[in-house]
Amino acid sequence: MYLIGLTGGIASGKSVVSARLAERGAVVVDADVLAREVVEPGTPGLAAIADRFGPGVIAADGTLDRAALGAIVFSDPQARLALNAITHPAVWHRARELFDEAARNDPGAIVVYDVPLLAEAAADRPITFDLVVVVDASAPTRLKRLVELRGLSEEEARNRLNSQATDAQRLAIADVVIDSNGSLDETLAQADALYARILAS
Repeated sequence: MYLIGLTGGIASGKSVVSARLAERGAVVVDADVLAREVVEPGTPGLAAIADRFGPGVIAADGTLDRAALGAIVFSDPQARLALNAITHPAVWHRARELFDEAARNDPGAIVVYDVPLLAEAAADRPITFDLVVVVDASAPTRLKRLVELRGLSEEEARNRLNSQATDAQRLAIADVVIDSNGSLDETLAQADALYARILAS
């Protein structure tokens, strides 16, 4: 198994690269999907969040009220750290189970761990990657995408950007950088070249 850690700031184009690698044959494990799984009703993760942040973050149907929780953690760094301390270990555990499953199914599998907070969680990461790929776009480009494509206000968009690692912190852990400031086709071409390089190695 060849394990790639794929990361990038919000609205960087990381999901585009992840989807392209999946099209080419990689097995993608999406940390965002796992993060939702580990806080489903009845999980220890959701119970711990309710204990820490109060009943206001639980919706009437018993699910996590993401908007209410987001309003807290994206404006309070300490709250965000508390949330990460609850969710990150559970997500890592489930990710490792899926990596092991992929390796059992195909010992030569190329597995991509699509994870937004790779730089933020680097210190307590229990996984060593064969390659770390950072999808990079400038802060103004990402701000524009958040406002125009995701409908956030400029203030909401800035809060999201400021809640994540800096570009320098992400680039510091990169083995490969995919520049997504340009066109979609240019970003996809870089993803294709990366996959071809890995196959040839």
